[in-house]
Amino acid sequence: MRERLRHHLQAHKRWHQRFRHSLRWRLVALFLLLAIGTVVVFVGGTRMALTGSFDLLVKPLLTDYVDRLATEIGSPPDLARAQALVARLPVSVRIDGPAVQWDSHPDRRFERGWMNDKEGHGDMRGLLSRTTADGHRIQFGLGDVIWRERHPWRGLVPLFGLLLLTLLAYATVRRLFRPLDDIRAGALRYGEGRFDTPIPVRRKDELGDLATQVNDMATGLHGMLKNQRALLLAISHELRSPLTRARLNAELSAESSERQALLRDLTLMGELITDLLEGERLAAGPAALKREATDLNTLLREVVATGFAEQPVQLSLADELPVLQLDRPRATLLLRNLIDNACRHGASTGEPVMVSTWVDGDVVCLSVRDHGPGVPEDQLSRLAEPFYRPDSARTRAAGGVGLGLYLCRLVAQSHGGTLALRNASPGLEATVRWPV
Repeated sequence: MRERLRHHLQAHKRWHQRFRHSLRWRLVALFLLLAIGTVVVFVGGTRMALTGSFDLLVKPLLTDYVDRLATEIGSPPDLARAQALVARLPVSVRIDGPAVQWDSHPDRRFERGWMNDKEGHGDMRGLLSRTTADGHRIQFGLGDVIWRERHPWRGLVPLFGLLLLTLLAYATVRRLFRPLDDIRAGALRYGEGRFDTPIPVRRKDELGDLATQVNDMATGLHGMLKNQRALLLAISHELRSPLTRARLNAELSAESSERQALLRDLTLMGELITDLLEGERLAAGPAALKREATDLNTLLREVVATGFAEQPVQLSLADELPVLQLDRPRATLLLRNLIDNACRHGASTGEPVMVSTWVDGDVVCLSVRDHGPGVPEDQLSRLAEPFYRPDSARTRAAGGVGLGLYLCRLVAQSHGGTLALRNASPGLEATVRWPV
């Protein structure tokens, strides 16, 4: 019971949070409150307007009508006339007296309480009853109510009307807020770097103007990014020539410790330029890829055999994996960077690097885990950013300059996949999901 109550409270809290977050449903609720408030004010105002008119208009007419009905029944009361009156008019008649005891509607005695009026109109029981000369008391009331027998659904009309108004209000608000959904989807596309599809401008109002302004802003940002990428590519290309000449001159110099240090630095600079160029190419998305049918398990075994034969790498591969359409050089770069990163950070523990593959629905998954110290949680989300390292060292021996995981993320995204990093306690686990 306690568990059910807790589950109910959590569901209510989630619904309340969604309601507060949704401007669309809040506007619909406001519309319903206004509709209900309008009905209450109208009905209350009508009753107030009619209250003062009852004694002046309705009561004299009702008194005269009841006198005529009592006269028609006669004194002593004539049952035949009373029965004819009930058959002709929608009234009920009850006669109590020394000679006649009769009720036209004995099964509806409980409904006579309405004659004790509490709204300030006076005593309805006295208004609708008469005493004859021979001591009989005749009470009149409503008979077989027409709308109860012929129109049983009439009481549901307000409910259906309110539901219809709710549906119309929701449809109207949804139509009004459709441009906001388009703007939200466009902002998500722009945030992912996909500027090929602009936000559709459906209306010429404030929301249409907002969509146009967001499109203009995205166009400007796209141009700035393209110029920045072109500048970086140009600088990287231009650096390669003097870097090649410097390396050639260093190779021709006499053997010394300074020569070896210079060659190491020149090699590091060459690798950095190569990574920068590759990153800018991958930033273009799927257009930069040359896909071919690839078996991920076979590619993993090749990478481990050629680059990590002397490293403690343990493979746990699924028996059968769907064939993936991958750019083999880029996929090889991803695998090599992930395994190299895990080997460097887990080397001090002596535990092997765990590499696993499996199938999750229509997705092929790859995980690479080390058993090193891991990464602080507040820095985990920034690991795949370019040039970011959780420590202050920027040397190749301490782990490079922070482009490895960045390139892995770009490779995964360009293939339509994702790269996720988490602390495995101990160690760090990188998981790549490839769509089949």
